[in-house]
Amino acid sequence: MGDRSELLFVFVMAGGSGERFWPLSRTRTPKHLLRLVSEKTLLAEAVDRARALVPLEQVFILTNRTQVEGCLEALPDFPPSQILAEPAKRDTAPACAFATAYCRARQKEGICALFPADAVIKNVESFCRNVWDAAELAEKNDVFVTFAIRPTYPSTGFGYLELGKSLPSGRNGSRIWQVQRFVEKPRLEVAREYVKSGNYAWNSGMFVWKAEFFHAECRRLNIELASFIEEFPTGDFSSYLEARFPKLPKISVDFAIMEKAKDVCAIGADFDWDDLGTWTALPAHLPTDSFGNTTRGKVVLLDSKNNIVVSTERIIALCDVENLVIVETSDAILVCHRDSVQRIKELHPNLPESLR
Repeated sequence: MGDRSELLFVFVMAGGSGERFWPLSRTRTPKHLLRLVSEKTLLAEAVDRARALVPLEQVFILTNRTQVEGCLEALPDFPPSQILAEPAKRDTAPACAFATAYCRARQKEGICALFPADAVIKNVESFCRNVWDAAELAEKNDVFVTFAIRPTYPSTGFGYLELGKSLPSGRNGSRIWQVQRFVEKPRLEVAREYVKSGNYAWNSGMFVWKAEFFHAECRRLNIELASFIEEFPTGDFSSYLEARFPKLPKISVDFAIMEKAKDVCAIGADFDWDDLGTWTALPAHLPTDSFGNTTRGKVVLLDSKNNIVVSTERIIALCDVENLVIVETSDAILVCHRDSVQRIKELHPNLPESLR
């Protein structure tokens, strides 16, 4: 993009529910509003990364109304007018359309960068280099740009990108490929084949595109999203959003647009990345003792190993147990086998409303 950084609008997508991190995460305080791996919330870390790219006035938080208060508490110095609250839950395609419409209404040549709020990325310098190469690629070509994370194990919890032809590297040295196709979360044996082949990468859910190109592809692939974008007002949009957004189709941006798009490219991520999908992600970011126990808060251990224990108020004492996840809050306690953490969200329908 050269020195045209004023074209880049960075949107931090902070609308998820984070059910797998119950009981610490709740509807009003989901994963990105928690201090899981540092003294800052994941949202605050994501905003810091965005501010390493562009001035604060070009950073926006895309969330829903139930989480606005939590976002303001996590970011007391963030401009409230730059927190864009969806009036209804409509999945990622409408969220992306909202961000694109907002950008396009303010800068016709604007470029949108959309990053989930709940990823852990520590190498900010490499992250910025890759994003600037993505923005330049998107500005000069009618392409969507995503970020390819090289898989370190055969995960069944991520979608994958099948990488095709290698393209010339970016100005900052980023590797670039054409994306052959998006692949949904695979079975374990399929995931093993993907990792073995070397032609597949994890889908990070991070995107960069020209607002006008996203709008053009919506006109071809989803006219409801296209109409919402082109009719979005340049001034106050609150009544328009209230009336139109809840009527948009509830669909992911991968299904609605990306899987059918004319041209998608992937930047090879040179930065570390972890989406912190479950409690078992914590040992990679927190101290672990010689018996494999990862703890936060007041924890006492006796002849116990490979446990993940989080205490917020009371002392948790473990004696002669292993492979457990134990999380304590003021009003709930979770005890779960490490191998069953993906099932924690199944508890939600059985919980009282006040604990969700």
